[in-house]
Amino acid sequence: MVKQIQWFPGHMAKARREISEKMKLIDIVIELVDARAPLSSKNPMFNEICNNKPRLIVMTKKDLADSKATSKWIEYFKGKGIYAICVNLKNFNEYQLVIDVCKEILKEKMEREAKRGLKPRAMRAMVLGIPNVGKSTFINRLAKRKATVTGNRPGVTKAQQIIRVDKDFELFDTPGVLWPKFDDLNVARNIALIGSIKQDILPLDELFIYAVNYLETHYANIVCNRYNIIIDLNTDWVEKAYDDIAKNRKIKPVRGYTDYDRVMEVFFNDIFDGNMGKITWELPNGTL
Repeated sequence: MVKQIQWFPGHMAKARREISEKMKLIDIVIELVDARAPLSSKNPMFNEICNNKPRLIVMTKKDLADSKATSKWIEYFKGKGIYAICVNLKNFNEYQLVIDVCKEILKEKMEREAKRGLKPRAMRAMVLGIPNVGKSTFINRLAKRKATVTGNRPGVTKAQQIIRVDKDFELFDTPGVLWPKFDDLNVARNIALIGSIKQDILPLDELFIYAVNYLETHYANIVCNRYNIIIDLNTDWVEKAYDDIAKNRKIKPVRGYTDYDRVMEVFFNDIFDGNMGKITWELPNGTL
């Protein structure tokens, strides 16, 4: 039985209540997930909160994810009847695509309102996502100004606000919201490896072992090539991997012993920065 990992900061509980209260004002939900772990970074609470509102899944971090895996995830969401697109937040040209897709999804709704004689109004979209999926950057680029505070750490946005993108499109921003507990250890691991929760919520040495195992299994020699080392998963490889990475990165020993903490810091930073290449941590069928 997997031990439940529980954490639910007060501002997240408050945000969930506010999201539920404001949902009736919203035409469409734009849910951001990380393309490297689209299902793990998808908050299961949103299915209940969104109350059958039209939804667009926007997969971010396109530049860091395995493109073949991304295509499979788009097909997966399509099979569930959900629109899904993938964007690189560094590419300004892709932001208009998000607006265009939202307008296409809402086209029939707006036409029905016009036939009923309702005054034309701006479409209103609510942007949802767990921490550190790029939500603030996404909104700022879409609004073409600094409309929210950004930062490369979970939980930067702490308040809700309405942001006008153009004359007929508005965004309703919210803080990143996680769910109260993780029942699946691999989900917790995946969102730690994309930076949506602090790594130290999990035992770092276990996360290191999990990540190396996964990478060497699904992306042959990706770790070996990065650090110019040899890892044989059929042996007791862990201690040697620490030592070899430390040697490759010239990490000084502490009191004569390998500085495991520094090795893990270098390793995880290489993952976050994309230095090992494009990596996806999960697929719909569980295999790459």
